[in-house]
Amino acid sequence: MQNISKILVDADACPVKDEIVQVGTKFHVDILFVASYAHRSSKQQGNWVYVDSEQDEVDFYIYKHAKATDLVITQDMGLAGLLVKKGVYVLSPRGTFITDEQMDTILYSRYVSAKLRRQGTYTKGPKSFSK
Repeated sequence: MQNISKILVDADACPVKDEIVQVGTKFHVDILFVASYAHRSSKQQGNWVYVDSEQDEVDFYIYKHAKATDLVITQDMGLAGLLVKKGVYVLSPRGTFITDEQMDTILYSRYVSAKLRRQGTYTKGPKSFSK
């Protein structure tokens, strides 16, 4: 992995924002949190960009601005799939690097889960974060 020039964070539902700030500060890497106006708060630290609250606006912004030397932190696997094709490093909030080789399996699993939800069957998600 090359040196990371910037960290972009899909911040609307990111549960590890404070930890990202700590790591970015420790390694002197610029961090840009991207969120919709609906998630604006006065308690946020770091550099923030706000976009319209329309569906996928945060994803569009991140995709447009991410470069191959950047790291994006997101739990949106659709966005992750687009970014890895662009050569961007992608990390989940749980600390898992997402690679191009994994994307077919990840997206298929996402598809099956969505199909089950439409049929009224709900699958368990990951465990909640704890301190």
